[in-house]
Amino acid sequence: MSAAAPRFHRLAVSDLRREASDAVSMTFAIPGELAGDYAFTPGQYLTLRATLDGEEVRRSYSICSGPDDGEIRIAVKKVDGGAFSSWAAEDLKCGDELDVMTPTGRFGLVPPADRARVHVGFAAGSGITPILSIVKGVLAREPDSRFFLFYGNRTTDNIMFLEALEELKDRFIDRLSIFHVISGEEQDIPILHGRLDGEKVRVLLRALVPAASVDHVFICGPLGMSEEIETTCRDLGIADERIHVERFVSEFGGKPRPKKAVAPDAPPKAIASLIIDGKRRDVPVAEDEAILDAALRAGVDLPFACKGGMCSTCRAKLVEGEAPMDINYSLEPWELEAGFVLTCQAKPSTERVVVDYDHV
Repeated sequence: MSAAAPRFHRLAVSDLRREASDAVSMTFAIPGELAGDYAFTPGQYLTLRATLDGEEVRRSYSICSGPDDGEIRIAVKKVDGGAFSSWAAEDLKCGDELDVMTPTGRFGLVPPADRARVHVGFAAGSGITPILSIVKGVLAREPDSRFFLFYGNRTTDNIMFLEALEELKDRFIDRLSIFHVISGEEQDIPILHGRLDGEKVRVLLRALVPAASVDHVFICGPLGMSEEIETTCRDLGIADERIHVERFVSEFGGKPRPKKAVAPDAPPKAIASLIIDGKRRDVPVAEDEAILDAALRAGVDLPFACKGGMCSTCRAKLVEGEAPMDINYSLEPWELEAGFVLTCQAKPSTERVVVDYDHV
């Protein structure tokens, strides 16, 4: 399937809402002619671009609105030392404009309305944002399905979307079950106190949702938590294709890997032919240089966000040549078999590679 590569548009912030003591959500005014470009599947995210202190900054934030909410909303949780999140949580105002990339990501599923399924979600902190969108989609589009949500936080004050979650639970009382796992406050039920980790998930699933009955599991949170819960779900017999993981922070703290400086007169190791929006551009790639870095060095405007192998914004199909990746946290086995790569991590090992950004 071919489609336009994700691209930025300048959008105005249309609403700001405090969602927790350290988090805000925002919506954007979408012009009518761009409505189709910003249609989204629950679980996808937006990449924002802004200039702070003279430096371009890009950050990706999951969409938390549902497919029938009539808006596209993201949430930003303030991170200590985080330039973008601090600015967004404290200084951003309605009417301010940002560069907003069209929705990307493949964390969620398109719900079939004619099936009764059992879904389970595990979230920690701001990991609730894409899962909230998925919950809304399931409840709205799968009338016979159930959703069990386990949500970990340090304190009740840190719970994002608490009011929205309670409203959903009251509205869909027979189909949505929510369990808050709090690490920094005592709970009446002992199993709901502490970190949401693999051992706790093992106990919760055995007691509340037998693994054999689970159709899909959605996991979103810090890397260590996500990997631990993913392993536990596999150990309990849930098949890989039923486990969906969105990781928010890489082992590099969410920062791109440091790249080596390329001398202006350095001979190219390979030529990368890039196809985007139906046009082709050839760029030289130096020794030990990622395809994305080479393209940006040559002045080619390509989609990217984290540059750390996490978000898959830079995903493209390698249609010729070989380009092994240093790390990969976001592409699933079927994507690797189909030839997709993360261009921020892919480094050519052949003299020529052809990369197609239009092939999604």
